[in-house]
Amino acid sequence: MTAGTAQTLVWDWTVRLFHWLIVLLIPLMWWTAEEGMMDWHRRLGLTLFALVLFRLVWGVMGTWTARFVPMIKRLGAVPGYVRDLFAGRHSPSFGHSPIGSLSVFALLAALSIQIGTGLFSVDVDGLESGPLAILISFKTGRDVADIHELNFDILVILIALHIAAIAVYQFVLKANLVRPMVTGRSSDVEPESTVTVRPVALLASVAIVAASLYAVMNAG
Repeated sequence: MTAGTAQTLVWDWTVRLFHWLIVLLIPLMWWTAEEGMMDWHRRLGLTLFALVLFRLVWGVMGTWTARFVPMIKRLGAVPGYVRDLFAGRHSPSFGHSPIGSLSVFALLAALSIQIGTGLFSVDVDGLESGPLAILISFKTGRDVADIHELNFDILVILIALHIAAIAVYQFVLKANLVRPMVTGRSSDVEPESTVTVRPVALLASVAIVAASLYAVMNAG
């Protein structure tokens, strides 16, 4: 197969669905919080919890380009990759590039902190609380709420950097990163592994998420 002529499957449908649902849900989370629509904020937060937990599990059990191990191995190449970018050299990667891997870990960490703190957060009046706030004191819940607000600012910065990087790839390096995340396929890379969703791994991941979501929702 010659790169540039054949379409290589890079991203499985679960990774793509996760990506675009996150794109949709984060603005909705912000808007519901700003408008005081806390019932919806809580529902969307639990949806995000399920999505991010699935992505974390899928990073262990999922397809090759979804797994964390290949991304971790690429982190050592970040300095050289950045030097090449500044020199105007760009070699498409099968899956996440070294700098893309770093971005994934940063965004998943920020999302995990945001969701985790949201589960335990308590508002000033103690009327609106996360589903796990019952497990901690009011003061601790307020401290967690402060972290929740601060971390959102960090998350916004990371998202802005992510969008800026996509723009640089598109307009400077002439590499379209959006299309493969829509179609799952790229004509610029050679496959390093098959990207096939295994039913058993998918069912196991969904079961883990469902059990965890049930536990959180019934913690009280």
